Amino acid sequence: MLLSILYAFAAFLVVIVIAVCLLILAALYRFPGEYLDVDGVRLFYRVEGAGTPVVLVHGYGAHSDVNWRLPGVVRALRREYQVITLDVRGHGRSDKPQAPEHYGAEMVHDIRRLLDHLGIEKAHVVGYSMGGFITIKMIAMYPERLLSAVPCAAGWEQPEGEKLQLLTSLTESLDRHEGYGPLIVALEPTPPPAWKLALINFLMGSINDNGAMSAVMKHFIDLAVTEEELRNNQVPVLSIVGARDPLGGGVKPMHEVMNNHEAVYIEGGDHVTTLLKKAYLRHLKAFLAKHSPPEQA
Repeated sequence: MLLSILYAFAAFLVVIVIAVCLLILAALYRFPGEYLDVDGVRLFYRVEGAGTPVVLVHGYGAHSDVNWRLPGVVRALRREYQVITLDVRGHGRSDKPQAPEHYGAEMVHDIRRLLDHLGIEKAHVVGYSMGGFITIKMIAMYPERLLSAVPCAAGWEQPEGEKLQLLTSLTESLDRHEGYGPLIVALEPTPPPAWKLALINFLMGSINDNGAMSAVMKHFIDLAVTEEELRNNQVPVLSIVGARDPLGGGVKPMHEVMNNHEAVYIEGGDHVTTLLKKAYLRHLKAFLAKHSPPEQA
């Protein structure tokens, strides 16, 4: 009996190791793309499909393929749209400056720079997690460049109290080479077991430059927007968030003050799994079609 249990446990460990190796390989393998030079910082991007342009902006500690290609979002959208994916500075194949002043609003300017580079006047912009906060800030900074905006897994957050403490704890943890623990815990709907915390921390550390990740967080508060900016919004905006996502708490106050705003909560979705739900793509595609030029909708 004991031997059978040991064999079963060993088999389980083998499966876990294989799964982790596959995840790392999937995260490290990259499809080819192009580079845009921004004052010496190279930004990696890829353009696929044809039609109304849609820019996809990934989350913190990920890159465009992990965030958008693996869950099937790129494949689903490129049949009808020109899909533009970008590795945000500090991530993926883009350059990774170590100074905080290279981040914050610069990540928003990069979206506009890429549109200029591609000769695109207006586009849909869809962001997830950190990409969602970048998208919300772009609504305030460059509304004239947006057909619509879809901030996902993000909301209206004030850089104060617990939110500010989280940023401080994360940067301090990264600077001490202790990893992403404070962020992982904050984004889980319930306290994660030690093995899950260690696994996610290992995966994030495998594909990221921790110095750059710390620098990103040190200027993250630059992405904050004011109530006046939300009230004055004229861009069609759809927030998509998992019903179990801790960051979903910022969607309700945004909906209460933001003009031209809709919100969808994905049942059963948390901060990671919302992208994998069929309802996510259904709502996203319907909203993009609604706000695309008539000849391309």
